[in-house]
Amino acid sequence: MKKIAIIGASYLQLPLIRKAKEMGLETHVFAWAANDVGEKEADFFYPISIIEKEQILAKCREIGISGICSISSDLAMITVNYVANSLDLTGNSLEATSLSTNKHLMRKRFDACGDPSPKSILVDTIRDLDGISLRYPLIVKPTDRSGSRGVTEVFSFDQLGKAIEAANQQGFEKKALVEEYAEGKEYSVEYISWHGQHFFLAVTQKFTTGTPHFIETGHLQPAALSDNMLQKIKQVVTHALDSLKITEGASHTELKIDDDDNIRIIEIGGRMGGDCIGSSLVPLSTGVDFVRAVIEVSLGLEPQLVRPVKHNAAGVRFVFNQKDLDCLERLKREHPELLVEESVKKPDNNEISDSSARFGFFVFSAATTDLLKPYLPE
Repeated sequence: MKKIAIIGASYLQLPLIRKAKEMGLETHVFAWAANDVGEKEADFFYPISIIEKEQILAKCREIGISGICSISSDLAMITVNYVANSLDLTGNSLEATSLSTNKHLMRKRFDACGDPSPKSILVDTIRDLDGISLRYPLIVKPTDRSGSRGVTEVFSFDQLGKAIEAANQQGFEKKALVEEYAEGKEYSVEYISWHGQHFFLAVTQKFTTGTPHFIETGHLQPAALSDNMLQKIKQVVTHALDSLKITEGASHTELKIDDDDNIRIIEIGGRMGGDCIGSSLVPLSTGVDFVRAVIEVSLGLEPQLVRPVKHNAAGVRFVFNQKDLDCLERLKREHPELLVEESVKKPDNNEISDSSARFGFFVFSAATTDLLKPYLPE
């Protein structure tokens, strides 16, 4: 039996663990012990933090793994690719890992390669901006976090210092990016790569809370885009993946399109998109088993991307408050056949400052996006 290492044990990794077991693989899961679901689902669990890459490498060498992977986590991919490179397994290079997990290095690379992306300034404190003319609004974010952690839109200099401090507190590097605000509608683009070939899967329309933290409230696939715009997106994203030297596995590109059809890349992660995008929406809307494909690549196998002739639409809505729960109940009354999955708990009065603090989600699917729109966020 082949053995696969999975980095992370939270609910985000649950589809990966279950799919690996379904494929007949022995699962070896690494994470800080926190009584997460992955600890119970794994064949073998090791209470080692996902950032302890040397310890994980030593254990993986002892186990004799055939592949290593993770989904939905930039931080986990640092260890995934470190171990893969050390054991001559399939993974992205260490250079590609740095470029796709550090937003400052990513911005510099985009600028050097001519990829359309907002301009940004790396700062430790607000004093680093002395003498620099700034045009508001601005976005402030940590250089090395995801899931909207530490992201703030600021409209004046008075707000800037606090936003930089908040970003530094959330980041591991304790540095922040101050970047120009990109106008337009927000989308994500899902790809999987195999030996440098990039295979397009889907474009996701994103719904967010907007300013100041832009936490995602829902997603819809496929996004309503013209064929010309879809081709333009593919050209931009594949060029950017090459710029970041991503050659293997899933990638998740976040971008904006303004009213003049200009594309700006916000960031690219060398991993599957979270928030049910890769694990639920892609298979529902395209028929491609994205999670299985991630595992196949990690094992050194060409991913199987067979698509059915008929495609569905799929959406997810996240629970922030009672209004979202009311929407779920309305969906159950009006179209219970559309509901695919739900995982919710009763909202409390705590402020939701990033995606990890939301109160659950529900996934739904239908033949067309029109049937889903009444149940998506406004």
